[in-house]
Amino acid sequence: MLDKRIQEHMRHYIDTEVSTMISENRNITPIDGLRMFLNSETYDMLCDDSLNLWEFSPLAIYDMWENEIKTGDPRNSLYL
Repeated sequence: MLDKRIQEHMRHYIDTEVSTMISENRNITPIDGLRMFLNSETYDMLCDDSLNLWEFSPLAIYDMWENEIKTGDPRNSLYL
């Protein structure tokens, strides 16, 4: 397993990338995109170390978030 610092660095990178995708695709401010992501079940799953979602690409995490918004469950993503 990778060092905890690397996991935290990757999570920060994913947070930044996903919130940017949200803000650009929803035409909202970056801070609102970040708020939407941080308040999601997808983000909670990303923070669950047992799931190792920090290994996924930001695009895959964004797809999970979009599925959560559309269906109510991020697990409907094709990436899972």
